Amino acid sequence: MGVFDRLPPMDHLRSEKMCYVQLIIPAECARIAVTYLGELGLLQFKDLNEDKSPFQRIFVNQAKLGEHEHELLEMNTNSDKLQQTYNELLEFKLVLTKAGGILASSHNHAASADRELDEDMYQKAVDEGNTYLLEQGVHQSSNGNSGVRFVSGIILKSKALAFERMLFRATRGNMLFNQAPAGEPVTDPISGEEVEKTVFVVFFSGEQAKAKILKICDSFGASCYPVPEEMVKQRQIFHEVSARLSDLEVTLDAGIQHRNRALESVGSQLWRWTIMVKKEKAVYDTLNMLNFDVTKKCLVGEGWCPIFAKSQIRECLQRATLHSNSQVGTIFHEMDTIDSPPTYFRTDKFTNAFQEIVDAYGVARYQEANPAVYSVITFPFLFAVMFGDWGHGICLLLGALVLILREKKLSSQKLGSFMEMAFGGRYVILLMALFSIYCGLIYNEFFSVPFHIFGKSAYECREKSCSDAHTLGLIKVRDPYPFGVDPSWRGSRSELPFLNSLKMKMSILMGVAQMNLGILLSYFDARFHGNVLDIRYQFIPQMIFLNSLFGYLALLILIKWCTGSQADLYHVMIYMFLDPAGDLGENQLFWGQKELQILLLLLALVAVPWMLFPKPFILKKLHKERFQGHTYRFLGTSEMDPDSEPDSARARHDDFNFSEVFVHQMIHSIEFVLGAVSNTASYLRLWALSLAHSELSTVFYEKLLVLAWGYDSLIVRLVGLVVFAFATGFILLGMESLSAFLHALRLHWVEFMNKFYHGDGYKFKPFSFALLADDED
Repeated sequence: MGVFDRLPPMDHLRSEKMCYVQLIIPAECARIAVTYLGELGLLQFKDLNEDKSPFQRIFVNQAKLGEHEHELLEMNTNSDKLQQTYNELLEFKLVLTKAGGILASSHNHAASADRELDEDMYQKAVDEGNTYLLEQGVHQSSNGNSGVRFVSGIILKSKALAFERMLFRATRGNMLFNQAPAGEPVTDPISGEEVEKTVFVVFFSGEQAKAKILKICDSFGASCYPVPEEMVKQRQIFHEVSARLSDLEVTLDAGIQHRNRALESVGSQLWRWTIMVKKEKAVYDTLNMLNFDVTKKCLVGEGWCPIFAKSQIRECLQRATLHSNSQVGTIFHEMDTIDSPPTYFRTDKFTNAFQEIVDAYGVARYQEANPAVYSVITFPFLFAVMFGDWGHGICLLLGALVLILREKKLSSQKLGSFMEMAFGGRYVILLMALFSIYCGLIYNEFFSVPFHIFGKSAYECREKSCSDAHTLGLIKVRDPYPFGVDPSWRGSRSELPFLNSLKMKMSILMGVAQMNLGILLSYFDARFHGNVLDIRYQFIPQMIFLNSLFGYLALLILIKWCTGSQADLYHVMIYMFLDPAGDLGENQLFWGQKELQILLLLLALVAVPWMLFPKPFILKKLHKERFQGHTYRFLGTSEMDPDSEPDSARARHDDFNFSEVFVHQMIHSIEFVLGAVSNTASYLRLWALSLAHSELSTVFYEKLLVLAWGYDSLIVRLVGLVVFAFATGFILLGMESLSAFLHALRLHWVEFMNKFYHGDGYKFKPFSFALLADDED
């Protein structure tokens, strides 16, 4: 084990070491201190006021709105109110005009000039002493001689007929309804929309009728306005309304100009202003997570930070104290806690996408082995195994290069959901494209067409005069093709059996290798946390079981490739279980194979109870020893250390339940044994998707492009080329790449990561201004 101790540490394999800290900040410099910490972005505050509602927190008023934002909202509110008043006055003016004519005709005025209200006549003089007429709440006037009263107002034209019927029924016909169309669309004061309206005057008698009419007006949304009977008062009110409308027009114009000036001043710096408001809100939201101390002079905060960031945080706090002229400095110190620390991996624009792929499955535990380190290579490579075509790979490469070269421009734009996903994974696409080109060169496929890139084929026709090599057959005349699949396999009778055999065996080799890597990482994880039980009773039997069966299968594949044997590996593996001592005959690949198979089968059978029984009984024994006052820390296992796993049921001696531990271990063992078979079979998807991609590409090439090129018509050739390009772009580059991506994702999440990865941690989310835009999205 000394070899591993001398290896250099891997920064990305383990999450950053964290510490729990407490800050005691003087109240006068709290805001500046939190602002500097937000600019640093390396401290995650713990909410010390979880039991309080947002309205009970200290800085609830400061966190609401910024000054400029409040000013703009207030301007909009005032403008809306003024516009509503202006529209009401317009309606009032219209009611005065129309209702005045109705009243004049009802009193049989002699002259039509006296019956009609001429707007030009009413604008001659101003009587400032009659403003009380607009403010009075009287919506009716009375005739002292006859006792007849009236109510005037305006209503939607579509409701006028139903309104009249309702009035007639409510008053039992004891009313007179007169109406006059407005003549032009009127802006409704409530909705702000232009609608057709009708002015009405209802004549009635009695207080009860008045109350009914007003209620009906309210229910129909009719607006009632006071219109006096006397012509002189009508003229006075009409003139007063016109004067107020003129004043409101001036006020509205001035308000619009002021708002435009304010927006122009903000518009040039809108982004900076928005960020400033977001920062201020974030600062006060963070301050609301702090508590006052007993003296009410200092704010107390707690949280998590990486160990490497402690010096930077102290420097920020010292600057805040200096810039706020505080007499007392900020206290910053570590604290002990039983809470599990958050997980923090430092990533850049290249590794971030791979880390997000892993985090989508589950965030790593604190200091757990990070699968993203290996996924940087294994993920795009497994994708390329299924997508291998160097023509398609070049297309993906061009798309990735466009995203990378326009990185600065695209990062500052608002992208759609699909484009944003592609841009975030641009370096993943780059590696997938490069590996696709590599695998495509191995498969020797360029849009399904083989090329003699690395030299001549090892095969030629039996006769030099032959023209159809696939019919007459091929013979080997020189050394094997230097790199990848020989192009002469293309179109031959044995092409499909050969490629099927090659890709199927290759998939098993890759699957066994990656699953062994996952089990090996579980060893390093257990060794890092000092968990000796997991090494002895999980890692060792798992390695034995997997390699006794499928590791042996991988060995047989390699031997068969190297020796050129015709042994049937299906027969070997099946009869390894059915007849271990039977004669292998022509399926024997090496001396001592039968004895080795018996030994491996026995080891696989021993490995199952080895995984199942020892660990639960050892934990039970150690629990009894500790309960009796003895220590069992000499084994150094995190499962037996209550300080290392405070939330574990096995770690708390008072909550230890042997049946739960045994059932958990039994489930884990059965899952691994069955998973070893199903996971190995699952890697055959590499073969299946690679074959499907190759065959689909061949169909498009032969049935679209080659078939169209067989015609002499230019139009047919162009149509065939367009359809081929469309099928290649949308089906092979779009749907097939997405399918290969999802299958590679499944192989990592299920077959690889479940061997060692728990993924039940939580992310380190520091208070950072740089993350405000992401949080807003």
